[in-house]
Amino acid sequence: MKQANSMHVTLQDVARQAGVSAKTVSRVVNNQGEISEDTRVRVQAVIEQLGYRPNYLARSLVSQRSHSLGVVTAGLEHHGPSHTLAGIEQESYKLGYSLLFSLLPEPDVPNIAPVLDNFVARRVDGIIWAVAEIQNNRAWIRPEVLVNLPPIVFLSMAPRAGLSIVAVDNRDGGMQAAQHLIDIGRKKVGMISGPLGWWEARERLAGGRQALEAAGVECSPSLVSEGDWSAASGARCMRQLLERRPDIDAIFAGNDQMALGALGVAHQLGRRIPEDIAVIGFDNIPESDSFWPPLSTIHHQLFEAGCISVNVLQKMIELRLHGRDHAPVLPTILTTSLIVRASTVSVSQLERN
Repeated sequence: MKQANSMHVTLQDVARQAGVSAKTVSRVVNNQGEISEDTRVRVQAVIEQLGYRPNYLARSLVSQRSHSLGVVTAGLEHHGPSHTLAGIEQESYKLGYSLLFSLLPEPDVPNIAPVLDNFVARRVDGIIWAVAEIQNNRAWIRPEVLVNLPPIVFLSMAPRAGLSIVAVDNRDGGMQAAQHLIDIGRKKVGMISGPLGWWEARERLAGGRQALEAAGVECSPSLVSEGDWSAASGARCMRQLLERRPDIDAIFAGNDQMALGALGVAHQLGRRIPEDIAVIGFDNIPESDSFWPPLSTIHHQLFEAGCISVNVLQKMIELRLHGRDHAPVLPTILTTSLIVRASTVSVSQLERN
């Protein structure tokens, strides 16, 4: 049975009870050094009996590592941030890091100093800034601020010299979406963008425009409507576009939820998908294959971005421990891929392919 005051059991207490040195107990706890199996079993039995828990704070003072990471995130109601966070959690667990989370109420909180101060006070080894770049919410990133912080990896922002960034190539994804609509012969392509204060939304729209312009397909302001990532906004934008331009024969929506709203309006108005209007989204959310018809979309590596950010941060932490803070930092840009389903290509065509 564990002692009632097991929170206060020390390594020395275990050593006395097991009849070994404190160094031997430390080796058992950390799985280090050559120790006989009998000794290991005896020490582990005492650890269980006394309810000993290693003092990670004391260990961090000696090793200069807490084996913890700070993670700042926001907008978990959206598919992207939540899926990326799952990757961060999984990879951190594999590498032996515990996580300290700070969930911002809004992505553009003006004063982030308390968040950073909390991470520094808790001696995290590094920080993952998993908040999308929106408006001016990166203004705090200045050399005089970063120099007093542990290593930081930023997600979902434009490449910037001297920063370690993991991001999806949203522009290329937008180009692939629009090019697909061009390739299937569509001539009047409406685009439903995400909120244009978001860097990702601007990049996806810019990529779509680039592909249309290169192909000589019309890309006028009347063919663009701005949503807010929600299905409701996708429906609203679809109605706006059809009122302005009844001749639209394709829609590129900046995410799958807005595409869902657009599909709903098309069904209500009797527009056949894909015969009258082809619709493509972005994100490849798990439900997109269950839309009616199943949604063509752009797949990007959100979960992988979370995993990669932890590995990049791990390398930065190791470099700092070896006195190489100023090693070159390059952005990691993840590719996207086109998923073709029945919302842009008829079922008979898909079956033939």
